[in-house]
Amino acid sequence: MEPPANITESVVQRLEDLVLTELEPGAELPSEADLAAQFEVSRLTVREAARSLQARGLVETRHGRRTTVAHPSAAPIGSFFTAAVRRDPGQLLELLEVRRALEVHIASLAAGQAGRSAVSAMELALAAMREAADDPAALHETDISFHASLAAGAGNQLLSFLIEAMEEPLRASRMRSMRGHLARGGTVEDVIEQHARILDRVKARDAAGAATAMLAHLEQTARDLRAAFTLTGLQVDAGTGEPGQEASA
Repeated sequence: MEPPANITESVVQRLEDLVLTELEPGAELPSEADLAAQFEVSRLTVREAARSLQARGLVETRHGRRTTVAHPSAAPIGSFFTAAVRRDPGQLLELLEVRRALEVHIASLAAGQAGRSAVSAMELALAAMREAADDPAALHETDISFHASLAAGAGNQLLSFLIEAMEEPLRASRMRSMRGHLARGGTVEDVIEQHARILDRVKARDAAGAATAMLAHLEQTARDLRAAFTLTGLQVDAGTGEPGQEASA
């Protein structure tokens, strides 16, 4: 028999307080028996509360081992983004709007405060992009590394988490947008040079220039993505990014 929801919710709240305010990531929680005695509830109630926190990415539970406090992760947000674009590929354009809101600001921050190691990581990612110009899968992975390194250089962990959360759905976006870019007469080198311009402005400590370069890159990506949707028959409104009717064959 399942415990009443209000009791479980109360234990979830108390367990969340323990995880977020008293324990460090990686630390073990007290045993189910100890927590049950502390909260004056059954072990089943504690187990259900722990499952709730696990679903939210706050704790990690492994069979035969103590529950531990999870390290911060973008996985729960990433799962939401991935599910959204799988249901409706047209939402890749909406996700691109999210990227514009975040990454233009990230580029500006990185130009102001990226340290030597962050700049070096961006340089390595850009060099890897150039080496992978003839390998689409490798190119997209190095593209992801460039943007992750840029976010790390901005010095804001929450921004880095949000960029990380978009990595999986953006794998699909990058493949589509590249097809659209090539169909519009662009080249792989064009895309790589867009990243080079962003890095150049970051290294020059030009916050406004880095933001402008990132905005230009993302606007180009939006045009390429719309072109890719047209190629596959999915009509997308150019003003709103909303998917429309399938084009007739």
